[in-house]
Amino acid sequence: MDKVALTCLTGLLLASSIAWPQSVTKNERAVLGQRDRPFDEGWRFRKGDLLGGERVTLNDSSWRKVDLPHDWSIEDLPKKHVTPSLDAISGEWRFQKGDNPEWKSRELDDATWQKVMLPSTWERHSEYRGDNVYGWFRRPIKVPASLKGRDLPLLLGKIDDADEAWFNGVRIGGTGSFPPNFRSAWDVERRYVVPASLVRGDGSDVLAIRVFDGANDGGIYAAGTPAVRIGPFDPQESENADRTGHTVGGIGWYRKTFTLHAPGQRVAVRFDGVYMNAAVWINGHLLGNHPHGYTSFEYDLTPYLRSGEGKNVLSVQVRNEGKNSRWYSGSGIYRHVWLTVRNPVYVPTWGTFVTTPDVSKDRALVKVIAEVRNDGSVPANVLVRVALRDAAGKSVGVTTSPLSLAALASRRFAWSIPLRSPRLWSPSSPALYTATVEIVQGARATDVATTRFGVRKIEVDALHGFRLNGVAMKLKGGCVHHDNGPLGAMAIDRAEERKVELLKANGYNAVRSSHNPPSPAFLDACDRLGLLVIDEAFDQWNEAKVGNDQDYHRFFRDWAERDIASMVRRDRNHPSIVMWSVGNEIPEQFRAEATQKQLREWVLSNDPTRLITQAICRDWGNAAEQWATQSDPAFRYLDISGYNYLPDKYEPDHALHPERVMVATESYPRDAFQYWTAVERLPYVIGDFVWTAMDYLGEAGLAHNVLSNEPNPFFMPFPWVNAWSGDLDLCGFKKPQSFYRDILWQRSPLEMAVHAPIPSGLSEVVSAWGWPNEIQSWNWKGSEGKPLQVSIYSTCDRVRLVLNGKVIGEKPVSAKTKLTAKFEVPYAPGELTAIGLTNGKAVSRKTLRTAGTPKQLRLTVDRKTIRADRNDLAYVTVEVLDDRGERVPNAEVDVRLAVSGAGELCAQCNGAPDRPASFRAPICTTFQGRALAVLRPLRGLRGAIHLTASAKGLRSKTMVVQTK
Repeated sequence: MDKVALTCLTGLLLASSIAWPQSVTKNERAVLGQRDRPFDEGWRFRKGDLLGGERVTLNDSSWRKVDLPHDWSIEDLPKKHVTPSLDAISGEWRFQKGDNPEWKSRELDDATWQKVMLPSTWERHSEYRGDNVYGWFRRPIKVPASLKGRDLPLLLGKIDDADEAWFNGVRIGGTGSFPPNFRSAWDVERRYVVPASLVRGDGSDVLAIRVFDGANDGGIYAAGTPAVRIGPFDPQESENADRTGHTVGGIGWYRKTFTLHAPGQRVAVRFDGVYMNAAVWINGHLLGNHPHGYTSFEYDLTPYLRSGEGKNVLSVQVRNEGKNSRWYSGSGIYRHVWLTVRNPVYVPTWGTFVTTPDVSKDRALVKVIAEVRNDGSVPANVLVRVALRDAAGKSVGVTTSPLSLAALASRRFAWSIPLRSPRLWSPSSPALYTATVEIVQGARATDVATTRFGVRKIEVDALHGFRLNGVAMKLKGGCVHHDNGPLGAMAIDRAEERKVELLKANGYNAVRSSHNPPSPAFLDACDRLGLLVIDEAFDQWNEAKVGNDQDYHRFFRDWAERDIASMVRRDRNHPSIVMWSVGNEIPEQFRAEATQKQLREWVLSNDPTRLITQAICRDWGNAAEQWATQSDPAFRYLDISGYNYLPDKYEPDHALHPERVMVATESYPRDAFQYWTAVERLPYVIGDFVWTAMDYLGEAGLAHNVLSNEPNPFFMPFPWVNAWSGDLDLCGFKKPQSFYRDILWQRSPLEMAVHAPIPSGLSEVVSAWGWPNEIQSWNWKGSEGKPLQVSIYSTCDRVRLVLNGKVIGEKPVSAKTKLTAKFEVPYAPGELTAIGLTNGKAVSRKTLRTAGTPKQLRLTVDRKTIRADRNDLAYVTVEVLDDRGERVPNAEVDVRLAVSGAGELCAQCNGAPDRPASFRAPICTTFQGRALAVLRPLRGLRGAIHLTASAKGLRSKTMVVQTK
């Protein structure tokens, strides 16, 4: 069959070379080559809009050359002139409850008003807890000499909910709307300009701000963000600010010129993902617009192509505008593009569906459903041949069927093929098979569609929980967003594969794609490496999420059915996928049964074999208060009920609905013990998906800790740029909660962490998604003799703590202590050792040693040999060491990265949540004594990539990565 299939390769001649994605195996390329070709190389890109970007005659020679996947929002922004402005919020104010229009006057005597320090909510500084209330703030404004004599830009931060500001009694601006037409603008940063004519500049200027709070917190809770631009971050130009990590979207154009010789064949282009609102033209003809930023789509190019030596121009306009995302989305064609060439009789894209309805250790039944289409002008008589192969390429089943197909007609066929002694797919043994559907006309195969699949059986019920191949298992899950840290949204295959490797290496057996379909490359890696998947479609339906009024809800009514079909048909052959999720924290979740029912029907029409879930949360209305009677509509059409942050509802809901199967679709990291023990104890709760398994850009500072005298907003202001909620940071390095999860999942018997010093008289406030400010370090210079809190996590009976050979203490650990023991230890440099005791015997130990001063660098690469194409990467960990070779955990060193040879520096990062920097510059500041460099091969160049890391005063280090 392979020789026959290869004869079709001569039908396609492309002007560009082929760089196969890493997810495509060598054995598959001969088969895939006849119809699906990578179309990632040789594009031209232009940031910004222009009229006529689709015109064939447009001269794009000055546009930048890029290879896909590409994300412009992760690239450094050009330098700009920054207009000076004044932070008018931070400091002492006068505050008064209530509302009086006379309080705007400059001459008002406010000496009796309360003194407060801002930024802070008025619940914190004044115990002002009512809803639908007003309050006023006043302060004198001292104008710096550098800003006198000109219009004065004032940064007024974030105000909950609506405001208007007055300068010397004159209104200078307002955001949101007051009653009776109340509209909240709690998450909008205020920037008002005072005309120069209003500014006295002699110290007598007065700023007054009127605030209305509808519900929850109120007041001026965040200071203004100064004008700054660092790498890809610009907090003033970022339309969605902290939600998208202060990155910038906008409009971009892509163009690709190619020649093609494909007489009598059908040609299509397929995009794995474009964020977002992609308009596509071929040779000036508009093919369509695709709004969803994460679903794949395909267009037929055939009617408009110039064959032979004629040049074709494919043009794509991408519009990432407004407040359309709650997290970092990236911008552009950030996933692969494919060119598909087929003969008139063919299997359409995603037209093959493979299931295994009967599975046992001895025998399985493989059901293959395929659609065959005839786009020709005459009837066709063909033979359809279905072949199954194992991972080694050995044939394990073949069947054939004759087919007569009228012109412009299509038919669906189904074949059942027995499979003896199958290798079952599971996370511990991810065995894969290949199903090939061939269209044979005469003596040759004219179309070949190849699909990988796994043989596995899923069962779920409230009594026995989740079973895979008859074996009960609990889902050790984590939620992930689609970005790849310093690569942004670029779905380079090795980046997607490494993400799966990291999750597996840290104990996860399941992942939830939040809140959108992931890339095909990510799912391919889950199949190969063995990671169960909840594949999720939407973050909103017909109603917008708060603060994101330009999100996908605008398109849901017209596009939801098509986007569901795209997700399910594209992904339904992946054995890793065990559930489809139709939504996450949908605003109308308790009053949209008809929508949920319709979504369920659309999913099942494309795949009736899998389970359907949805992530349900507390809402902001009656259902939260009357859960037992008003929450049921949200779960009515679900096979598995997803609970976001609702462990207190498991047992009461089970009492009312004993048949309901539940899963924690999101959970707080700091409450990991509560969530996981519920999973272990309750058979109807099948797993826990923590928010999140890995850090992600956007939702800046969602997970944070502050001191009790500091502001505690929901998100943290700039310079925070990532969420910081992950078990692993942006680089993939373990954080303290990951070590605790190792204990909880019994992957390690003993771990230890030390809390950063807290000033006397203050305490730590940890956000819901946060973790205490601790680290695996015994370097605390300046804290000598002061008590530090040491946490020991263990599954042993007792733990003992020893400092420099002296026993500090011994404590029991158990479920009652959440597998945790805490000690107060006066700091002294040296060795801090935790010892785990079982039945009085020492069975494990961990030691933290005080590292010396930085002396040298160490480079460690994940793989020393990589493929010589743009879809492979080498990840290099850069560490700062002392003379003994110990990492210095508090070292912040500027490391210069010089790359030469067959590759380039693709990105670098240190993982810190609040230290924005360029991800592309050849210099990186270490965080906690380390950083990450990502190397990418140059196109088609085989040889050695040389990386040299150097830093002032340290011994430099060079390493080599081979490309083949």
